Amino acid sequence: RAAHVGAMTGISRVAGLVREQWMAYVFGTGLAKSAFDVAFRIPNLFRRLFGEGALSAAFIPVYTEVREREGPAAANALAARVAGLLIAVLSLLTALGILAALALQRHLPAGSRWSAILPLLRIMLPYAPLICLAALTMGILNARRHFTIPALAPVFLNLVWIAALAGICPFVAPDPFVRIRVVAWAVLAAGAIQVAVQLPVLARHGVPLRPRFRWRGDTRIRRILLLMAPMALGAGLVQINVCVDGILAMWSAKWAPSALEYAERLVYLPLGLVGNAFATVLLPTLSTQATQRDYDGLGATLERALRNIVVIMAPAAAGLTLLALPVVSLVYQIGDGAFQAESARQTARALAGYAPGLLVFSLYKAITPAFYALQDTRTPVRVGLFSVGCNLLLNILSVLLLPEGWKHVGIAGATVATSLLNCVTLLIILHRRTGALHAGGLVRTLAGALAAAVLMGGVVFYLHDAVLAALAPRLHLKLAQGLAIGATMAAGAAVYGLLMALFCRQALDELRDDFRHRKARKRG
Repeated sequence: RAAHVGAMTGISRVAGLVREQWMAYVFGTGLAKSAFDVAFRIPNLFRRLFGEGALSAAFIPVYTEVREREGPAAANALAARVAGLLIAVLSLLTALGILAALALQRHLPAGSRWSAILPLLRIMLPYAPLICLAALTMGILNARRHFTIPALAPVFLNLVWIAALAGICPFVAPDPFVRIRVVAWAVLAAGAIQVAVQLPVLARHGVPLRPRFRWRGDTRIRRILLLMAPMALGAGLVQINVCVDGILAMWSAKWAPSALEYAERLVYLPLGLVGNAFATVLLPTLSTQATQRDYDGLGATLERALRNIVVIMAPAAAGLTLLALPVVSLVYQIGDGAFQAESARQTARALAGYAPGLLVFSLYKAITPAFYALQDTRTPVRVGLFSVGCNLLLNILSVLLLPEGWKHVGIAGATVATSLLNCVTLLIILHRRTGALHAGGLVRTLAGALAAAVLMGGVVFYLHDAVLAALAPRLHLKLAQGLAIGATMAAGAAVYGLLMALFCRQALDELRDDFRHRKARKRG
């Protein structure tokens, strides 16, 4: 099951990258693409607040308990009431959002950056109730031990999106604002498809999901909402930061939101694999240790995981920072598409700003499960609220003080800086609460890994251009670019491994031992 879910998640991430390549080819970093990115972040905020992980984490335990104690009929009735509540609340918010967008449109000058956002927002706002309903159906199927279709459902968003870009956009007017509306309608259709593909599977499992709108007085609904609220707010804080980034980026330059979006895609692809993997593996172990009040064990487990993350992600962050332009050019600059040298330069700067976040974001994903294991969902939210304010302040300073070509880099850097502040604050709180977390080993590993990564970066920086210059006259440009990046990364990894073996051997040995242990456990 885990392999199937992992495979489906991998397919979805690859499809998402292909989708962004098509967006780059058709729209580049033009105003139409930036307006779309800002508009799409609003329904994504609802998805984070009311759907996905928070809803599943709150709904599945209550749903499973009701099914075991009261039978399938009672569980189905609970699911129907939750569906009705989701539809009612989100439909109301969607309608209010559409009306607000219509009212605001009348007061904006035609052709302005902001007037380009609102028509797309009106089209895509109904995606919010659809995707949250899809998240509910995923939760029901997961509770019934059916994982493949729920994991595959997000792939349909990318497939429909790609189909619109490849199959419809070439046959409509070449105006990018006309074509971007085609994509917006495709997103809405994809939301409906994600619900539709799961309903027959639900029916086969004996769950005919017919929304009911009588939820008052249902204590189980109240339990779900109480469980969901802090987790939803915690997840939503990240998306609020993303929305703020997009709005201020649009203020700084019309191409900035799209440059940030392309860069984020390249950062979150490896982050989702490494950071999520550590978070998933850590939570059960930390929960057991917290239940047994084994705080020394909890601290040791977390420290070791953080050291492993540092060893893995420090060179990845350094390499992606220094190879930002070659990576962006390889992935997005395709043929005679709209994404050309200037777009590559803008996106590469954003990627260099985000790339250190590979390390910081991964650390954050590993730290928060320690609080969840202690049944404390409020502390990460409180710290996150403070970071939202810091992020907003740093973003405004970046937009006001930095040159136009670097404002979006400041916005990316602000996100990384506030996430680092989050990590440090949470570690201090955790140490004060348990008394078991000692930072000495982590600091030594961090210092050694960063020093090795910097030295590795020097090799990577000078080697790439030499390899590309040798290969480019003999091979197709894309093949030469790919081989140059691959050879440079391999050489950098070898240099980093050698330096870590010389100066930080213990951390390297720990990582190798943990990897062998997990591999042996899977075989067993």
